[in-house]
Amino acid sequence: MQQPVIGEPIHVLPTGPWPRVHDQLRRHGNAVVHTTWGEWLPATVTEPRLRRLLGRRDWSRWRRIPDPAVRYRFAASRLLMKYTAAAALQTRPELLEVSYRLGGRPFLRGFDQIDLSLTHTGELMAVGLSKDGRIGVDAEPTDRRMSVEVLQPQMCTPAEAAALAPLPQDEQAARTLRLWTLKEAYTKALGQGMRLRFTEFGFGPHGDRLLSRDGTAAFDSEWGFATHHVLGRYLLSTACHDEGLDTDHDVPAGSTLDAGFAAAMTPFPEPP
Repeated sequence: MQQPVIGEPIHVLPTGPWPRVHDQLRRHGNAVVHTTWGEWLPATVTEPRLRRLLGRRDWSRWRRIPDPAVRYRFAASRLLMKYTAAAALQTRPELLEVSYRLGGRPFLRGFDQIDLSLTHTGELMAVGLSKDGRIGVDAEPTDRRMSVEVLQPQMCTPAEAAALAPLPQDEQAARTLRLWTLKEAYTKALGQGMRLRFTEFGFGPHGDRLLSRDGTAAFDSEWGFATHHVLGRYLLSTACHDEGLDTDHDVPAGSTLDAGFAAAMTPFPEPP
């Protein structure tokens, strides 16, 4: 089985470029987008379809958030998920319903083949979407202050700690931060969160292969990993699994939606 390919994250606004999202999902079976709260705030304030776009559950939740800034950030993250999924599936965002599994992981109701992951930190929010298996995304500011001496025993395998030890302090901090985002992304993809101890699995120096605690290869090729610098100040890591069930990356709504919902889907046009 070939290791999943994870494309460069796409910077998106409410106006797009949405065709690139569909194209990346078609070519790789996954797509990752990123943006900022500020770039999506006007859309949440002026969008006349906001209630329909959020859906009954998230609309009710949105109305209960007392802080206006928090309320509109919540709305922006949900619009980002809906627009991303709609572009990938070539349908209209208000026709999709985001629901949540135990633990809060989002999913598209009626689309069993599609997996979603959401992350946000500072001004950044990002969404990962996969048709081929599980996906997880995590981000951190590159200038995040951390105590390497305190953090490494909690998150590094013995093999990782040995590889980091001879490095200069600044490089140790940078690599530790990358490891943190990779491990967060992987456990999110598994649906485990912090329940899976970070010291039980590791990554090599390039961060593209999953390793066991002793530093040996844990899997052959069904997991793919990538870390990108985005917006000049964030690390964005993605973990993507290929279940090997379908090599066709074509993803129109009619080919992935449960049969009872397919008739409701209509093409999602590129905004003017």
